[in-house]
Amino acid sequence: MEALSELKNRGKYIIIQVLGDKKLVRHLSEMGMIAGKAVTVVSVSAESSGMVIFFQGQRLAISLDIAQRIVVRSVNESDPAKLKPLAEFKVGMSGIVRKMVGDRALRRRLMDMGLTNNTMIKINQVAPLGDPIELLVRGYKLSLRKADASCVLLEEV
Repeated sequence: MEALSELKNRGKYIIIQVLGDKKLVRHLSEMGMIAGKAVTVVSVSAESSGMVIFFQGQRLAISLDIAQRIVVRSVNESDPAKLKPLAEFKVGMSGIVRKMVGDRALRRRLMDMGLTNNTMIKINQVAPLGDPIELLVRGYKLSLRKADASCVLLEEV
């Protein structure tokens, strides 16, 4: 994980955290720059100039000061040994979908619900008896059975 301004290569990244005072964080969140969103770096920053990114279908030029406050991680950074099933995550934990296991019909149903590769997921609640699990995915709440959740492998963030 590193700041957007420190990147040396163009490519696709996932926002992990936005730092700074409350006013700036709120302003960026109103634009949609929140944890879990994808950003594509079009041009890396020079010494004093800003950089160009592709975000939510638009090309944006951002200053070096703003780029220093956005912590990102490469989409391709993944270690297969660190993958954990979604069912093992506790309330408040976040992760990025890396792999789906199970039969084809189940994988297709989970993908139709929005659980696709490189999607950020946060555990919102767990039912009193532990089943189902409520997730925050792409800005909406989704409930999954624990058996289905164990088929989704995440990388913890």
